Amino acid sequence: MPPKKKNMQTDSTIKETDVPADGDAIANLAAANRRENEESEPEVDVTNNEILKELREYRLEIKTEFAKTNSRLDEAEKRIGGNEEKIQDIEEVMVEMLKTQEQLQEKLTDQECRLRRENIRIYGIPEQNEQSPKTMITFIEKVLRENLSIPATLDLQIQRAHRALGPRPPPGATPRSIVVKFQSYIVKEEVIRLAWLKKGFTLDGHKISLDHDYPPAILHKRKAYAEARRVLKENKLRFQTLYPARLRVHYEEGQVTYGTVEEATADMASRGLQVKVIEQPATLLERIQRGAWQPVQTKRSTAARKTEYFRQKLQAFRRTQAEDLG
Repeated sequence: MPPKKKNMQTDSTIKETDVPADGDAIANLAAANRRENEESEPEVDVTNNEILKELREYRLEIKTEFAKTNSRLDEAEKRIGGNEEKIQDIEEVMVEMLKTQEQLQEKLTDQECRLRRENIRIYGIPEQNEQSPKTMITFIEKVLRENLSIPATLDLQIQRAHRALGPRPPPGATPRSIVVKFQSYIVKEEVIRLAWLKKGFTLDGHKISLDHDYPPAILHKRKAYAEARRVLKENKLRFQTLYPARLRVHYEEGQVTYGTVEEATADMASRGLQVKVIEQPATLLERIQRGAWQPVQTKRSTAARKTEYFRQKLQAFRRTQAEDLG
């Protein structure tokens, strides 16, 4: 019978019966086994020391980076603070300039109104009815005397009369108004009074009306009441448009005077009138004041407090003295 093969042993040690009885061979095998066992054991002390050393180096790098970051943040805050102050100064200057501009505009409008005090505007006279600009004064005086019953003894003292500046409208369009300047303010007011008493007049089938010669800024404000006036007429409520741009309405319970179109339409709507509430867009001054720069006063942590914060965060990675000795 063939000899039986020996089974391979799983034990890492080698018995004397498994190797030849040679002293050198046995010694070599024993030395190899010792080396294998030593290599398989973890180098705990060396590995822990290296980890601790790397953590310390890493912590030092973090502290250095945080110091650089703090320096950059301090510089950024300083620049941002300077820019905030500049923006505030610019906004304050802009607000003052806009307030001054509004005051000057009001004075300019007032001066323009005073220059137009002796003027009237006549609306509705078709183009070319005056035949020629040279005969405009004669034409206007004749129209006023015939339709307003002005006595012949009253000298109208018309200095100038001309169409409103601008291109001539196409046929069928609304004709340009006629500006008439009187020498006397008293005469001008008498003509206006007679025209308003008659509520205008008709000339060749065209409705003619007279009004004061307002500057464009005043006209724009007065035209804003068009919607309110339309609704008041539909409801048969008496009203007056006062100088410069106010609306007086005579309700059953009494009269009310509005200073702005927003106020007028809002109150009329609250009274049950079917009027569109008008909201004027905010002016540049209002937008600047509403959206003025408000610097946020924040107190950023100092470098020491930040260092302490991150030191606590890194505390979880710190080894105790007992662990270092073990």
